[in-house]
Amino acid sequence: MSGSEPVRVRRVYDPPEDGDGTRVLVDRLWPRGVSKERAAIDVWLKDITPSDELRSWYHQDRSGARHDTFVDRYRTELDDPAHTEAVDRLAGIVREGGPVTLITAVKDVADSHVPVLVDHLTHVMKRT
Repeated sequence: MSGSEPVRVRRVYDPPEDGDGTRVLVDRLWPRGVSKERAAIDVWLKDITPSDELRSWYHQDRSGARHDTFVDRYRTELDDPAHTEAVDRLAGIVREGGPVTLITAVKDVADSHVPVLVDHLTHVMKRT
C-alpha cells in the first residue's frame, strides 16, 4: 500500500469526514441504530469478516485469553476461498487510489478482527 495512510479505520458511530474517501463496512451485521444515510457506506464486505463460528467462539470468553488463537484462525480464514474474493475486492479498492476507510461498529477496535484484516491486506498488497 502506498501513501501516508491509505487505509484508515473508524467506528460507524463517528460522523463521516471529508478525508474518509471510500467507506467500506467490514462487519457481518449492519450496525444497530445507524441509518444507511448516516453511515455513508460505499461498500459492504460481509464476506471479509470472521465466520459466525469463529466470531461466536471468540466472544464466548471475554477474558482475552483466546485472542492469539482467534488471530491465527482468522488469518487462516482470510486465505480460504470464501474470504479471498472479498479480500481481493478490498485490495482493488485500495489500488484504485484515494483514501479508504474501513468502518466497523465494534467497541474495542484494537481487540477485534479489524487489525488482523488490515495486516492481511498489507501483505496481500505487497505480494501483488
